[in-house]
Amino acid sequence: MNSSLKRFRVMAIISGIMSLLLWFVYMPVKYLFDLPDLHSSIVWIPMVHGYLYPIYILTALQFSIKARWSLTKMLGLILAGTLPVASLIAERRVVRRYS
Repeated sequence: MNSSLKRFRVMAIISGIMSLLLWFVYMPVKYLFDLPDLHSSIVWIPMVHGYLYPIYILTALQFSIKARWSLTKMLGLILAGTLPVASLIAERRVVRRYS
């Protein structure tokens, strides 16, 4: 279970950082400010987030199965990746419990 915990930790942190970048950098630049030059330089953020979030889901599933969590806990862990800070909070709670 130690290796699945490490994988989950890495993906939760990466997913949290990418979600923060998406919500608080990309979205305001695209929808609030009229900065086409800046928008074209950060267009990679939603692409990278889109590729990494499914990997986060797979690592959360793998960890949840190895930890023998219930379906509701598993879904909560997966949904934690949708909010900017939730995956980071979930990662801290999981590490506190299983380290």
